[in-house]
Amino acid sequence: MSGTRPPRQELPDSDPEDSEELTGVVCLESDLLDGQMMEVEVGHHSVLLTRSEGRYNAIGNQCTHYGAPLSQGFILGNKVRCPWHGACFNIHTGDLEEFPGMDCLPCHKVKIQNSKVYVTVNKKTLMQEKRIKSMGGAEPGVTHTILLLGGGAASLICAETLRQEHFGGRIIMASKDELLPYDKTRLSKVMNVESDSILLRRMDFFHKYDIEVWLRKEALSVDTDKKTVTFDDGSVQSYDQLLISTGCRAKGLDLPGMKLDNVKMLETPEDARQIHSVCLGCNVVLVGTSFVGMEIASYLIDKASSITVIGSSEMPYQNTLGREIGKVTMMMLSEKNVRFYMNDNVTEVIGADGKVKEVVLKSGKVIPADVLIVGIGIKPNSEFLRGSKIQMDSKNFVKVDKYMCTNVPGVFCGGDLATFPLKMAKHQLVNIGHWQMAQAHGRIAALNMMDKQTELSSVPFYWTVLLGKTIRYAGYGEGYTEIVMKGKFEDRKFLALYIKDDEVIAAASLNYDPAVSAVAERLVTGKVISKKEAESDDLSWLQLS
Repeated sequence: MSGTRPPRQELPDSDPEDSEELTGVVCLESDLLDGQMMEVEVGHHSVLLTRSEGRYNAIGNQCTHYGAPLSQGFILGNKVRCPWHGACFNIHTGDLEEFPGMDCLPCHKVKIQNSKVYVTVNKKTLMQEKRIKSMGGAEPGVTHTILLLGGGAASLICAETLRQEHFGGRIIMASKDELLPYDKTRLSKVMNVESDSILLRRMDFFHKYDIEVWLRKEALSVDTDKKTVTFDDGSVQSYDQLLISTGCRAKGLDLPGMKLDNVKMLETPEDARQIHSVCLGCNVVLVGTSFVGMEIASYLIDKASSITVIGSSEMPYQNTLGREIGKVTMMMLSEKNVRFYMNDNVTEVIGADGKVKEVVLKSGKVIPADVLIVGIGIKPNSEFLRGSKIQMDSKNFVKVDKYMCTNVPGVFCGGDLATFPLKMAKHQLVNIGHWQMAQAHGRIAALNMMDKQTELSSVPFYWTVLLGKTIRYAGYGEGYTEIVMKGKFEDRKFLALYIKDDEVIAAASLNYDPAVSAVAERLVTGKVISKKEAESDDLSWLQLS
């Protein structure tokens, strides 16, 4: 990789027992060129050393999201982007600049002496791979109230950003969920997950920064004239500014039999645990070949007796990743004895003794089923907005501008519920149900609530895991006309570049890091990747070894 060098390890220059700091010679000045980075060690502690415009910086090397080594990522200007899931960090401050990470990195002191680069770490940070950005709390006498509807990523990041930006008023997060905000991306990947292990923040965090959390409390209506929200327990809360991020719910099959036992849909950690439990040693039929459906099928391979997947298209992911990648993923699962019935639909769910027994397909095929899992799409949780002045589109998603503001001043919307203008797609209105975008929405909404006018400029980045292999995707590929391939699908190592109007608009990869992060960084900075550049054998712009 042209942006990094192998780690150079030397014994620390000093480590007095009574010192709070540990200093080590990590490399020679000549070992690192401008725009490069390398992993170094100080006291068995992994540090990322970077050089930009002649200046050296040292920050933690492990991404605060899932611990990826940032030295294997992509560096451009004053940012380093994680190779796994696209989180970005400022190389000067260690501050998080793009999600899905939530925390910042520790920073370390660097000095140059006699052409040697010295890094000094504080021993207290040796055990801390992440830090929370400085946040304030409520201030006496400030009565301004911001109400956040929904307990997901957008609401959480909005609340945190408000406190980071020194908002001193009241923050209320109201959620119909029973749990504090948690990592929903884990549910289809590790289904026997304990709820406590996926919480994004614990209650003491919310107490410390004066963020009120109301659980098991669902909004029933919004009155934007009176600036009030009415809840299912009869209470009414007034607000000065409002964020609506109530998300979406799973869509069921419009068929008799959906009320039978062992018909499951995945929405909560409890749903995930139930699916894990009821599928052990059973014949499982899974309807839907979206990311969630395919991940569940992958998870159950060594647990269920048989797995049958029903898809309405010719290939999985056909409308998102395209036929080619759909074909590869289908082959990967088929090799593990997952059966596919594509271009087909369920027409009848047959039960016996209150439980699912068989599933009948449009093609006439009858499939035995002990468990039926439905993952065919989502419905927006926006019914409570009917009758309000808040504008929705034809599918009942809430329309916002580039500042995440609805048509009603002071009312914002974010997350899966929002239809928003995507900058990289020439501000085309889109609805993108990705975790990282929901987090970005929350941040932008918070900044604009504080009159710090900021446009949404994030590039979508998401990932899916099948059989322990991660497919990464960045950009917005709708309307692509061709795919430029690097590597081969059949080798399970590839980079697919999606082309529209002779430009790259998205990328997907398997075992080709940090290519997708490189593409994401190019797209977010507005640097066009031409079709000619994509087709070239020169991949130096991807920083691949």
